[in-house]
Formats: sequence, structure tokens, C-alpha cells
Amino acid sequence: MINIYYTIYANVLLLVVFLSYLYSNISVLDAPKNFPVWNILGAFLAVFLGIYVGFRPIDYIFVDMPMYAHMFEMYADGSAFARDATTDVGFYYLMEYCSKIMTAEMFFFVCFMIYIVPLVFVSIKWFKKYWFYSFLLLVTSFSFLSYGVNGIRNGMATSVFLLAISFANQRIIMALILFVSYSFHKSMSLPILALCITFAYNDFRTYLKFWLISIPLSFAVGTLFITLFTSLGFNDDRVGTYLSDVETLESSGFRLDFIIYSASAIFAAWYYIVKKKFDDPFYTRLVNVYLIVNTFWILIIRAGFSNRFAYLSWFMIAIIIIYPLLKIKLITEQHKTIGKILVIYYIFTYVLNFIS
Repeated sequence: MINIYYTIYANVLLLVVFLSYLYSNISVLDAPKNFPVWNILGAFLAVFLGIYVGFRPIDYIFVDMPMYAHMFEMYADGSAFARDATTDVGFYYLMEYCSKIMTAEMFFFVCFMIYIVPLVFVSIKWFKKYWFYSFLLLVTSFSFLSYGVNGIRNGMATSVFLLAISFANQRIIMALILFVSYSFHKSMSLPILALCITFAYNDFRTYLKFWLISIPLSFAVGTLFITLFTSLGFNDDRVGTYLSDVETLESSGFRLDFIIYSASAIFAAWYYIVKKKFDDPFYTRLVNVYLIVNTFWILIIRAGFSNRFAYLSWFMIAIIIIYPLLKIKLITEQHKTIGKILVIYYIFTYVLNFIS
């Protein structure tokens, strides 16, 4: 059963995407008959993911999951091993508390709920009756499953980050939720810093220029930036280890394919903001946070484990691509276009994850 776990998961999502595509070709986007259909599909998808992924078996096919299970059992036995951790304290406090009242299987379910519920919440809050398409694009993203079952802390932190910025007009609430995000994974200091920068300056064209310049800079003198950021340390030994991992560095290289993947969201944002004159300060802020964080990743793209830094921007790709299409009418046959985007987006995920 465990050997076909991903096959079942991937094909259930493929079925939902296929049904959504067919439906997008037989109705206009704002037809009242759409909303019950979307709500049923969205509820089915959320329940399926909650049960199938949330209650997945503890197995090494999920890489870090058995390690977390071992730490959980140590907490349950009263060991002080993990209590000495000084990083990601929110996650470890959650683990310690849960170890007193539930099994390891239930703990992983709780973690997955913290991962997925904010995605449902922000989709409904931002897009109202069109929430299903946002949620579907988020859960069919290339890195969604990986950061739900392996990079658990990072996945939880990024979802909580999205939850936080949905309270951008309530700064105290936003700050408190951002602190929770940071406590789950310290790498969130980079998106949080980028978000703070956008409150001071929020011009899309400026950040786009920096992103474009970063590509030739990284290609020419990328190792210089790796050395620079390693020396800064980012207050986290793991970051320094990732950046300076020479063995992985030699096999990483300049990942043009990953840059093209990152550029898909930037091209979409450019099309909406520049070509279609889509004027939404909140959307512009989301895009600029993405640009700032992705620019950092490009500068250190040759570093070992640079994919971990890539995810600090990649988790926003789905929102950046779909946001304007669910807010206003921008193009003719918009519903059909959304259907095509769903198919293309998921085919990339489907093929790449099966290959890996």
C-alpha cells in the first residue's frame, strides 16, 4: 500500500483538476449554478487531504517523518532531549504538549491541519464564492505534498504566514500570527523581512528590476553571495550549513529550470499589473514579497539545499497566478482560461513529482 501512496494521491487530484477543467468549459465564471458545485468539490478535496495525508502511516517514504515521530515518543516518555532545542520553539512546544494528550499519528494530523486550514481560510477570505479555484491551485502546487509530509515545520510556517498577511489591515493580529509562523521555522524571517520592506516601499517595477539583475549576477559571481550570506549566518546554524555544503554545492549548479519555474509567477504578475493595469495594493504587496525572497534565492542558487530557500517564495506561486482572475474580469472567456491554467499547473506537478 505504501508503495502506491503517491499514485493514489496524485490521481485523485488529477480527477478533481480534470472535472474542474471540464466544468470551466461549459459555464461562465459567475454563473450561480457554479457555486454549489465548487463548494462540494472543495469540501471533498479538503476532507480527502485531511484524512489521506493527515493520517498517513509513519514511514521513511516521508523522509523526516520517522525522525519527528521518534522525538515525539521521547517527549511522551519524559525525555529532556528535544526540550533543549533553541530553534523553531513553537513547533517543539506544540510537539511536547501534544505528546501528553495524543498519539504520534494524531500529532501529525494536527500538524497537517495547521498546514491546510489556513489555505482554506485565506482562499475563502480573499476570493469568497470563488475560493475553490484558489485552494485547488494551492494544493496542486509542486511543493505542496513535500512540505506537508516531510518539511513539516516549514510547510506549517508558510501557511501561517499566508494567514497572517490576510490580516494586513489589523497590524497587531498580523504581527502575532507572524510570530507564530517564525516560531515554527526560523527561515520565515526572510519572508517576514520582505513583507516589512513592502510596507515601506511597494513598487512592483523596482523589485522586478532587482530580480532581473540578480540572474546574471548569480551566474557570474554567485559563490561570492554564498560566502557573504554564510558569513552573516542569519542567526541559524542550519542556514550556514545549507549555504556552505560543498559536496551538495558541486552537484547543484545554476538551476535554469528552477528559475523558469519561478519566472512563471513573475510573468503572470507582470501581465496583470503592467499589461492589464490590475491595480490592487494588496496583490502588489504579495508579488513584491515573492520577488524579494526569490531574488535572494537566485543569488545563492548554487548553494547546497537551495531548494529550501526556493520554497520560501514558491509557496506563493499559486496565489500570484490566480489572484487577479478571481477578483475582476480581465480577459475574455476567463473561466476557460482558469481551467487551462489548472491543467498546465498540475501537469507540471504531476510529471515532476512522479519523476522524482
